[in-house]
Amino acid sequence: MEKDYAITFFYYDDIHAVVPFYENVLGLELVLDQGLARIYRIAGKCYFGIVDGNRGHLKHQEKSAVLLTIVVPDVEGWHKRITDAGVKGVSDVLRGTFCEHFFFEDPAGYAIEIQRFHNPDVAKLF
Repeated sequence: MEKDYAITFFYYDDIHAVVPFYENVLGLELVLDQGLARIYRIAGKCYFGIVDGNRGHLKHQEKSAVLLTIVVPDVEGWHKRITDAGVKGVSDVLRGTFCEHFFFEDPAGYAIEIQRFHNPDVAKLF
């Protein structure tokens, strides 16, 4: 069966508390505001949504076990942007075998990674 695209959703106790983070700090484009959920375009047909965890299909959890990874061409530039925005818990830029990346958390504690595949053979897979 053919697939068009995917949307990953994070659930929040207070959705409005994280809207400025996703719209102003990360600069995600709001595609659709459904009231209890907001869907953003990360790039192309890559979508991410935030949901009111008091009204959505799932409920907000105190501690998440998911990671949103956003692939970018300029990891150092994004590291500066996130650090300059005062985001807490920003790691150093790390360089592994396949990618360079760093981690941080959104205001509700969800983990986010910014990365770039520096290995050309790996990068072309995506």
